[in-house]
Amino acid sequence: MNTVANVFVQTFENNVRHLAQQSVTKLRGKVQERSTSSVNHNWERMGTIEALAKTTRLQATPSQDVPWSRRRSVALTYNAADSTEQEDPVQMLVDPNSNITRALAMAMRRKVDSVIIAAATGDAEDGAGSAVTFPAGQTIGDGSAAISFDYITQVQELFMQNNIDPDMGKCFVVGPTQVRKLMQLTEQTSADYVNRQALQTLNSAGIVPNWMGFTWIMSTLLLAPSSGELSCLAFTDRAIGLAVNKDITARVAEDPSVSFAWRIYLHMTLGAVRVEDEQIVELHVADTV
Repeated sequence: MNTVANVFVQTFENNVRHLAQQSVTKLRGKVQERSTSSVNHNWERMGTIEALAKTTRLQATPSQDVPWSRRRSVALTYNAADSTEQEDPVQMLVDPNSNITRALAMAMRRKVDSVIIAAATGDAEDGAGSAVTFPAGQTIGDGSAAISFDYITQVQELFMQNNIDPDMGKCFVVGPTQVRKLMQLTEQTSADYVNRQALQTLNSAGIVPNWMGFTWIMSTLLLAPSSGELSCLAFTDRAIGLAVNKDITARVAEDPSVSFAWRIYLHMTLGAVRVEDEQIVELHVADTV
């Protein structure tokens, strides 16, 4: 029996290859963020009033009751952890602790996006703690048709009907299939519709920067109302509030209770809430082209 294969040389990487994954938060910079030290954070809201006509001289000064309300974000703690034995680092070509810490940090950043996405169309709490459902009028589409240029213009129309300041920053969060569809739209790829220079400076998702007035973000974390459907989100910078009690924090220490194994632990405490319904539009589309 030939046993030469038993002594064949094997080589190994001295760097860890982290498998493909979202490593940063894509949405944290698109919401209102506050640093707080409380269980709940209240976001104060003031409604609109109408100006009244003055019909006589020396008319009594009107006293109009400006409508006040609030939304409340509830802080929750999220964590991620792993352990390594004392002998692990000295028996490996790579440092497992630092690489595990990095992997856990990426998971925490993705969780921030998931919290924001869930808050966008989920039940919000008012100041009394009662649930406020996402208005049906802020949803476009029923999941039966793919994203289209007409759908995008409907989203813009709804923002205009809600009197959203046209200069306010807006982002549009879509999935990979929607990006593929947008890259097939003549209105997004033809110099007849888009400035030629802009076509040469596509963003990381392959979309013309500020196309249709939106910052386009591709996310694989969007919610799927049903199989084959996707809930895409368009919202302004004022739509969602993120209250951060404690930002992502990492601790690496020895645990004497388990042979002084290394414990790698990351945690954060935060909460998000939909502050203004009118500033968010859900585009419910079929996840197809």
